Amino acid sequence: MAAGTSNYWEDLRKQARQLENELDLKLVSFSKLCTSYSHSSARDGRRDSSDTTPPLNGSSQDRMFQTMAIEIEQLLARLIGVNDKMAEYTNSAGVPSLNAALMHTLQRQRDILQDYTHEFHKTKANFVAIWERENLMGSVRKDIESYKSGSGVNNRRTELFLKEHDHLRNSDRLIEETISIAMASKENMTSQRGMLKSIQSKMNTLANHFPAVNSLIQQINLRKRRDSLILGGVIGVCTILLLLYAFH
Repeated sequence: MAAGTSNYWEDLRKQARQLENELDLKLVSFSKLCTSYSHSSARDGRRDSSDTTPPLNGSSQDRMFQTMAIEIEQLLARLIGVNDKMAEYTNSAGVPSLNAALMHTLQRQRDILQDYTHEFHKTKANFVAIWERENLMGSVRKDIESYKSGSGVNNRRTELFLKEHDHLRNSDRLIEETISIAMASKENMTSQRGMLKSIQSKMNTLANHFPAVNSLIQQINLRKRRDSLILGGVIGVCTILLLLYAFH
């Protein structure tokens, strides 16, 4: 019976590793697709206004994106099913005494699944954002080209429209960089504040543990203050006597 359950667990682990390997390859390809789309969009945005070649072939890449997204979602669903089976196995009554090791393995599998899911959704969101932005920019370019062809005049106004379009794209990039820097600064300040609170707490704890030290320090300060007053009084009396002696 133990051998049978052990074989079942090993089969589940093999299935999980196989799915993880497939997901790893798919996510790498998915990320490359998003990167190539972004680079192609950037090159397309820097084309000269006299270039009449069509922009990025979005239809083929859109289909490839949808296909790969569906495949990755199916692999994630299968990996979730395997993890559920592993969880059921660890909770079954016939599991041997190695339950801690099994739970550790199961938790590791869940962490891997969470990482893959997060990476997939992040890459997908980036791709969709680039796609939506390119559609918007493409619409602006079409409006500009339509205006140019309708009027039949390549004048200063058209050039200003194109320059304003480039300025908007650069401003968008600078705003994203500024937000990233601000978030990093906020995290650093939060970390420093926590560190200062920890130091203050330790100092308070130390002061509470050693009240005699505080009392001794206060007595020393009082004695120093008293000695300073006495010394000041002696100096003042001596000065008065010298003045009386000098003017007598």
